[in-house]
Amino acid sequence: MRPAQRALWRGAALAAALLCASAGSQAALFEDDEARKAILDLRQRVEAVRQQTDQRLTDENGQLRRSLLDLQTQIEQMRGDLARMTGQNEQLTRAVSDLQSKQTTIDDRLKQNEPSKVTVDGREFNADPREKADFEAALGVFRAGQFAQAQTAFAEFVKRYPQSGYNASALFWLGNAQYATRNYNEAIANFRSMLSLAPDHAKAPEAVLSIANCQIELKDTRAARRTLEDLTKAYPQSEAAQAGRERLSRLR
Repeated sequence: MRPAQRALWRGAALAAALLCASAGSQAALFEDDEARKAILDLRQRVEAVRQQTDQRLTDENGQLRRSLLDLQTQIEQMRGDLARMTGQNEQLTRAVSDLQSKQTTIDDRLKQNEPSKVTVDGREFNADPREKADFEAALGVFRAGQFAQAQTAFAEFVKRYPQSGYNASALFWLGNAQYATRNYNEAIANFRSMLSLAPDHAKAPEAVLSIANCQIELKDTRAARRTLEDLTKAYPQSEAAQAGRERLSRLR
């Protein structure tokens, strides 16, 4: 081959080599751009996801804070309600305690005013506390020797408690108080009222004897003798009948 031909071939080969090198370089450059675009796109997508995640977390945290705040508010309200309820319960407890105390006081007062069984001169009956106290007070005045006051007290008792189980005894002591103050006729009337009310009374024999004593004081010997005779017949075994027999023997 001629030197000129060889030079031509060499030029052509060099040109072809340069062309291949240029094409490869362009292909490499193209691939680098695509890779960079892909990376940038991936970064943008990652950043978008990150921003969305951050926003969602921010929203969720905000919602959680609001929920916690609401819960705390509810807890405080419940504490306030509980405190009020506790205070109300304490007030109710005190009110119930006061009512129970008042009820106990009322019950005690009612019990104090309730009739109770008493036994006087062998007779059992129910009497109100006030009724019992008034009778015992009048009897105390009589036993103290204050016969005028006792007369008034027993007379008022019989008037105040006309249905009292004490009345037979009250009439007996009223008659004795009148006998002591020389009100013989009134004493006789009350002794007879007592005998009419309770002829089987434990003090009935003494009442008959007291009538005879009043009649003797009134100088009514005939009536006194008749009364003493009735005494010995009606109550023959009584101490009053024995005293009546002795009195009757002296009247003859």
